[in-house]
Amino acid sequence: MTSVVSASSSTDYYSSIFTAGPSANWIGDTITAIQNSATSGGILGALASSGDGSISSFLGQSATNANNLALISQNNVTNASAFYAQIASQNQQQRSQEALQKALQSLTESQNQVKPTNVNPFVYLSDGSTIDTETNIMTRADGTQYDITTGAKYVDPADVIQMANGAYLNTKTNILTLGDGTQIDTVTGLKVSA
Repeated sequence: MTSVVSASSSTDYYSSIFTAGPSANWIGDTITAIQNSATSGGILGALASSGDGSISSFLGQSATNANNLALISQNNVTNASAFYAQIASQNQQQRSQEALQKALQSLTESQNQVKPTNVNPFVYLSDGSTIDTETNIMTRADGTQYDITTGAKYVDPADVIQMANGAYLNTKTNILTLGDGTQIDTVTGLKVSA
């Protein structure tokens, strides 16, 4: 069946008519779909595009088919190469991860072998003082304790009662230290120092 208006110009004509309104261009899309369905694929498409039956059209179609098969083969080789390269990369990454894990495990084992066991943390000095190397506290023979990292007198926090006005009571020595630094013996009520 022949038409006075060519297929592309009729599509343009109908499209221009139906796109002017606010509604969707469904009629123009329908006409385009009908025209596209006229070209068949598969065996019918191959028979329809076989040409005029001459040797030149046959050879031209054969060359096109050969090029298409070559492209398919080339794509298969490219995809296979990319696939195998990805597998090789994953295998190498897994081997590297296993080697790193093994190295970390052997390092941990060697560090555990070096740790001292059953070591006395106390250092005994000739004047009767001791140093606890775990807490860094030096205890003199008279019982006073010093923090050896700062040199300040050490008071065990468990022995201290903090009060709201900044004063604190050392329950081990029964000395109340006021906010201004004045120390009072709570047993006798006498001022120890100012």
